[in-house]
Amino acid sequence: MSTTGTVPTWSIDLVSDTSTKPSAGMLAAMATAEVGDEQRGEDPTTLELCAQVAGLLGMEDAIFLPSGTMCNQIAYLVHCRPGDEIIAASSAHVFGSEGAGAAALAGAQFRTIPSADGVFSAAEARAHIRPLRQRSPRSRVISVEQTSNRGGGTVWPTERLAEIAEVAHASGLAAHMDGARLPNAAVASGSPMSAHTAGYDSAWIDLSKGLGCPVGAVFAGSKGFIEEAWYWKHRLGGAMRQSGFLAAAGLYALAHNYQRLAADHENARLFAGLVDGAGGARVYPARVETNILFLDLSDCALNADAIAAKLRPHGIRFGVESPTRMRVVTHLDVSEAQVRRAAELFQGIFDER
Repeated sequence: MSTTGTVPTWSIDLVSDTSTKPSAGMLAAMATAEVGDEQRGEDPTTLELCAQVAGLLGMEDAIFLPSGTMCNQIAYLVHCRPGDEIIAASSAHVFGSEGAGAAALAGAQFRTIPSADGVFSAAEARAHIRPLRQRSPRSRVISVEQTSNRGGGTVWPTERLAEIAEVAHASGLAAHMDGARLPNAAVASGSPMSAHTAGYDSAWIDLSKGLGCPVGAVFAGSKGFIEEAWYWKHRLGGAMRQSGFLAAAGLYALAHNYQRLAADHENARLFAGLVDGAGGARVYPARVETNILFLDLSDCALNADAIAAKLRPHGIRFGVESPTRMRVVTHLDVSEAQVRRAAELFQGIFDER
């Protein structure tokens, strides 16, 4: 690891797939993008990206936003009214990692379904829909996360997703998908993204994770839904001008970085196989499906901070979740050789003792 001022430069950064940097090809596409005024509907590159993602998700329309969190918050602002309730997994990103945005912005609260891997059944979803009573919150949205981050990149089966959407609509609720890593799920399952979003009222994909873009997400839904989303995009300060420079990165990513996500999944499984059991560490989930895994250090002699400190001089970074839990995320800026090197050094920490 080297430093520029006080900012470290990691040679093998496995803390998150948000660590990806634009490639030379992506930067060239950005630099030469045709642009216009997005707010006036005059940016051709942004319009092209939105049309392409809407098609990939099987939706009528889409909108380009600065972040995935803004996508989720706009979803709840459109779907909900103050006092409404959102049903989601207890481990969902929208519940634990978005600054209580649904409560602060939409005035909506969560009713969570206990789930270690972030996946729940249609029966569980149905059981959490409240009967209509004037003194109770009104169930308004069932929200799923594909893939499940806290579940270790778990992929929701398309059949289960369809069942959840059916349950929602049967009770007059909206079905929303946090699709931060939907491209990973589609590649891992071999099913197109539209197969995962079928029946959902709103869904989005992140561009700044495994797809390797510097910023941005694309949010899709019906034409009427996206019209409402535009109001909230302006109100929240998400409207842009010559956004085509950023949208060009998304178009490049879909053309060059989408199918290669399979390599990240292979690297995650490789890492898991190399380190499981080292020094007492255990990999979760037992079967790594995509590009995320966790290391359970409960039986290790060293805690997460101590391990991170030993890896730091080698320029290697894992995510520290708690004293007994670390997160490892593979992505396009980490090669197979680097994954092997990181695993070797992780094992070596315990061999020193």
